[in-house]
Amino acid sequence: MTLKSNCLNPLDGILLIDKPCHWTSCDVTRYLRKQFHIAKIGHAGTLDPLATGLLIILLGQTTRLFQSLMCLHKTYEGTIQLGIETNTYDLEGEITRRSSTEGIQLSHVVKAMDSFLGDQYQIPPMFSAKKLNGTPLYKLARKGKEVARNPHSITVFQFHCVSYTETTICFQLQCSKGTYVRSLAFDLGRKIGCGAHLTGLRRVQNGPFLIDQAIALKTLENKSFEDLQTYVLPYENFCSASQSI
Repeated sequence: MTLKSNCLNPLDGILLIDKPCHWTSCDVTRYLRKQFHIAKIGHAGTLDPLATGLLIILLGQTTRLFQSLMCLHKTYEGTIQLGIETNTYDLEGEITRRSSTEGIQLSHVVKAMDSFLGDQYQIPPMFSAKKLNGTPLYKLARKGKEVARNPHSITVFQFHCVSYTETTICFQLQCSKGTYVRSLAFDLGRKIGCGAHLTGLRRVQNGPFLIDQAIALKTLENKSFEDLQTYVLPYENFCSASQSI
């Protein structure tokens, strides 16, 4: 049902949400708009459906600051499975290759991860929202088509192995905007020599904002618009704080 404009609630500021698994970033904004009849809402820094964690929701006048918020550095925690590649580079896709992980040691993993540090160019995966002549790449990929993609510049500030078994890497990553972590996992597997795919991802920081500041969507169930306002960082406060971002 389409809400009439005079029934929508004006609200300015930012809301930090802990995005649940299997929700898209747009799902979150649609839910909040419908649940609280919010007049103007958006988000900064898209998360894949299987990823969880910190999602910055922009409300009212704060949507004007979209570009500056998109430039914030992100920190993630996640897991990578070695020995298996998928066509989406994560758990959603079909398995395209299996390889043995026998003989791979922690030193091999650490050396390969270190090689990704710094400025570099990354090619977006076919299963992504990047567009070619107005068509999202994932729509072409679902038809079995693969096209040339232009690489874009990213920076990896930290790519740290937290723990390692013969088939699983737990990692922490700090990177610039536009980084496809799925692609890093895929490229890491190729560099190690056994293939890999991303099996879990959680954004724990976005610029100065931390996951501990975020609220779970389920917490907002049956809440009123007035209740929601208590979780919102006012527009004026954000503008002054953003000077240091």
